[in-house]
Amino acid sequence: MDEKDLERGSPALDTANLAEKDHESISANSSPDADPGFEPIRAAPNRRLSRETTRTNKSGSLRRSVSNNGYGCDDLVDNSDGPGDHGDSNEAGRWKTSDYEVSWDGEGDPANPRNMPKWKKWVIVGITSLGSFCVTNASAVYTATYAQMDAEFGNSRLIATLGLSTFVLGIALGPFWSPLAEFYGRRPIYLASFAAFMIFLVPSAVAQNIQTMIIVRFFQGLTGSAFLSVSGGTVGDLFARDEMQAPMAVFSTAPFIGPSTGPLIGGAVNSFVSWRWTHYIKLIESAVLIVSLFFFVPETYHPVLLARKARQLRKSTGDDRYYAPIEKTPRSVRATFKNALLRPIQILIFEPMCLILDVYSAVLLGLLYLFFGAFPLVFTTNHGFNLWQVGFTFMGLLVSVPLAALTTPIWHHISTKLAEKRRDQNGGEPRSEPEDRLPMVIVGAPLITGGLFWFGFTTYSSVHWIVPIIGSGVFGLGMMLAFTGIFTFLVDAYPRYAASALAGNALVRCSFGGT
Repeated sequence: MDEKDLERGSPALDTANLAEKDHESISANSSPDADPGFEPIRAAPNRRLSRETTRTNKSGSLRRSVSNNGYGCDDLVDNSDGPGDHGDSNEAGRWKTSDYEVSWDGEGDPANPRNMPKWKKWVIVGITSLGSFCVTNASAVYTATYAQMDAEFGNSRLIATLGLSTFVLGIALGPFWSPLAEFYGRRPIYLASFAAFMIFLVPSAVAQNIQTMIIVRFFQGLTGSAFLSVSGGTVGDLFARDEMQAPMAVFSTAPFIGPSTGPLIGGAVNSFVSWRWTHYIKLIESAVLIVSLFFFVPETYHPVLLARKARQLRKSTGDDRYYAPIEKTPRSVRATFKNALLRPIQILIFEPMCLILDVYSAVLLGLLYLFFGAFPLVFTTNHGFNLWQVGFTFMGLLVSVPLAALTTPIWHHISTKLAEKRRDQNGGEPRSEPEDRLPMVIVGAPLITGGLFWFGFTTYSSVHWIVPIIGSGVFGLGMMLAFTGIFTFLVDAYPRYAASALAGNALVRCSFGGT
C-alpha cells in the first residue's frame, strides 16, 4: 500500500502501522505552504490507538485526538514537552496523557451520558427530535398562509414564496452553532437558540407587511437550525457506535416529518381561522418544548462534563493539577468558531465520497420542497380540492417517514451480517465498515425514481386522486431510506469530524432546498 492510499483513508490500513505511517506521511508533506487546518480524513481503526499526528508550523502543532464521544476537533498545542508525550490508557478505553487528566472512571461511570438509563436517553432523543420537527414544520406550515396573507398584504405568490426560501437559507447557515456547542456544551445552545426562535416567531405573527415576514423568516431558520446541526452530536453523546442505528433513524426522521405535516397542519388552521394563528400555534408549541428542554435535557457533551468533573476535583482535593482535555485547549472562541465553520467546507472539498452523498441528499431535499408547490397545483386544479383537503394529500409522504424508520432492524441485521463476513480478517472479531450503512441508499434510490415517475404520470384528472398520493409515498419511503443511510454513513466514516460532516451535509441540502 502506498502513501496515496494512506492519505485517501483506505479501509485496508494495517492498524499496527498506522501511527508510523501517519508520522512519515506528515513529515514528508510538511512545508510552509501546507494548510495547518486540515488533512484528509482517514478511516477510524477498530482498535483505539494512542497516537498524535503533528504538523510543525509557525503557529504551533496540529494534534488530532478522538474525544470521548467519538467527535473530535483540531487543537493547536505547544511544541514544548509536557504531559501528553506518552499516552497511557485508562479503564474507559480512552487514552490519557497524564495522571492528572480527568477522564471517566471506567466503563460504568454513572457520570458518562452513555451509562444513563435507556428510557432517559430516549427521552432526550425524543425532545431534541421534536425540536427538529418544530423547526422544519415551521418552514412548511408557512406555505398554507399564502392565500390569506397575499390578500392582506397585496403581494404576489412569488414574493410570498421568498419567505420559504429565506427560512431554508437560515437553516443552511446553521453550522455556526456547532463550534459554540463544542465550547459551551449542547444544553446552553439548545436553550439559547430556541428562545431566540420563539422571539422571532412573534414578529411573523403580528407582521403588517411582507417585508417583515421575509426578514424574520430568515432569522427563524437561523436560530432554529441549532437542532439540525447539534442534535446529531447528542445522539453520539448518548449511544455507542453499535447502538446508534435506531436513535439515528429517529433523529433523521424528525426533520422530514416536519415538512410533511406542515401543509396538513397549516391547511387545517387556515381553513377555519386567520393565517396569523399559524404562527401563534408554533409559538405555543415552542414554549412547551423549551420548558421540556429546561427540565428534561441535561448536558451530554463529554468534554464539558469532564471539565465540570475536573473543577469538582480541584475544589474537593485542593490540587490544581487536575484538568480536563478541553481546559488545556489554547483556542479562543473566535478561533474555534472559525475552524468549525471552515471544517465542513474542507470536508466537502477534500472528501469526494462525502460531497457526492451530500449533493445526492441535497437534490432529494429540493425535490421534497418542490412537492409543496406541486400538490396544491395538482389537487386544486385537477381534482377541485380545497385548502384543508390539499393538506391531507401530504399523508402519503407523512406515512412513508415512520414506515422507513420501522425498517431499521432489517438494516441493522444486514450491517451485522456484513461485519461478520470480515471476522476472519480481524482476528476472529466482527468488523464493521461505514459502507455497511449504504444498502439503505441502494434500496432507496430506485424507490425515489419510481415514486417520481408514479406521481408525475398519474396527476391527470382522469386518474383517481389516491394514485399520485401513493406515488408520493413511494418517493418518501425511498427518500427516508437514503437520508438515514447517508447520515449514518457520515457519522461512521468521519467519527472525529461527524458534527462537521453533518453540518456540511445540512449546508448543501438546505442550499438546494431554499432554491
